Amino acid sequence: MKDNRQNMRPVFKEAEESLYQTILTLENENECRCFFSDLCTPAELEALIDRWAVVPHIANGLPYRRIHEMTGVSVTTIGRVARFLTDGSGGYKNALKKWSSAPYAANSRSNKDD
Repeated sequence: MKDNRQNMRPVFKEAEESLYQTILTLENENECRCFFSDLCTPAELEALIDRWAVVPHIANGLPYRRIHEMTGVSVTTIGRVARFLTDGSGGYKNALKKWSSAPYAANSRSNKDD
């Protein structure tokens, strides 16, 4: 957290909670796309997408170099995601499990075959 925000921590905790609650109100992919396009810079959004793009490959046990070749995501980022996938808060695992069982996931995966 930035130093100048230390004294304002409760305000930012409320903002954090509000952000998550707001994301939960979005009803479809287009609403999410519009929200995240407004919320994030193109570089921030690209970083989020890169991280999510490698999660299924890591979970499937692909070597980092192969994931890099497939996605263009740096091996450093892949390693960081892998670390959080195994030792993080469980967010990646939970999201991957939910996404994998969603009806749209099978269609999305079939369009991404190598």
